[in-house]
Amino acid sequence: MATNESLKDILDKAHENKSLREIIKLPPSALQGVSEGDDVLLRQAFNIKTIEDLATSKFFRWAQALVTLAPHEK
Repeated sequence: MATNESLKDILDKAHENKSLREIIKLPPSALQGVSEGDDVLLRQAFNIKTIEDLATSKFFRWAQALVTLAPHEK
């Protein structure tokens, strides 16, 4: 079971007490602010079915890398 109190800030209430291994297998809509309609769009556009897929998607990782590096550009 996940013990981090901050999970309450990012997960829908139904999933707050699940383990991290369980959470990453849930659809993205388990995250607060992501709807089941968003699940459909993510699946259609990027073949993302789980939170793990979302976190490891090359497109999202590329975007995160660009945002991280941009402030350091000369």
